[in-house]
Amino acid sequence: MLNKKLVLAVDEACLVNARQKKLNRDNYHCPHCNKKVILFMSEQKAAFFKHLVKYSNLMGEKEEHHQSKMLLKSALTAAGFPAEVEIPLAEGQLRADVLATAKLAFEVQCAPLSQQEFNHRHQLYQKIGVKDIWIVGQRHYLKRRLKRTQLIFFRQNKAWGNYYLEINPQRNRFCLKYNVLEEPVANKLVYQSKSFVLDELGIKDFWRFKPFKKRIFFEHCNSKKIFTPANYAKNKVRIENRRDAL
Repeated sequence: MLNKKLVLAVDEACLVNARQKKLNRDNYHCPHCNKKVILFMSEQKAAFFKHLVKYSNLMGEKEEHHQSKMLLKSALTAAGFPAEVEIPLAEGQLRADVLATAKLAFEVQCAPLSQQEFNHRHQLYQKIGVKDIWIVGQRHYLKRRLKRTQLIFFRQNKAWGNYYLEINPQRNRFCLKYNVLEEPVANKLVYQSKSFVLDELGIKDFWRFKPFKKRIFFEHCNSKKIFTPANYAKNKVRIENRRDAL
């Protein structure tokens, strides 16, 4: 239901493809239970609606993971990518959460992940020449204190510096946290952030986002010098400066 009228998923998807409306900017509701539903688009299958499932902080990582994958795939499809979910790669040794193109994959990580398992999956992606972009669920959200388990999800490029990606399926959005630095004495993180809607415009805005990076100075640093990734090693900060940028 949309504005008290029954609408079909295939018709709504056609309007999105024709650029007459934006993906999931309207509030769709189930005609049976009146709960919110989300439009999912695909190149391989007909568009469909699915209930937006809510989850708690301690439960529902499986549903959070599934919902995030489907929303991301739908947004990529609407933006023109031939996106697919759960695609086996590397002779079945690897399964991509969302394969955007033949050379680009998104891994959505909501559950705990060991360094060993991450290395295994990341190295397989490198071996087959597919760039892996990791986007995390609420368990791994970046706050003011850096956790050792978060280090594996960082990437770096010239425009964003150290950056980190988070997804929130309940709000139908994903967030880029960039220019991530750690204060050398108090060990508190500082960063800038930009939120994007999970639709075709959000994907395109994310891809061409060129921010103004603030020069950050720390009160507790006597030298008053900017704390950059170049001097992380001197301060024993172990964010990996990964060069496989977008």
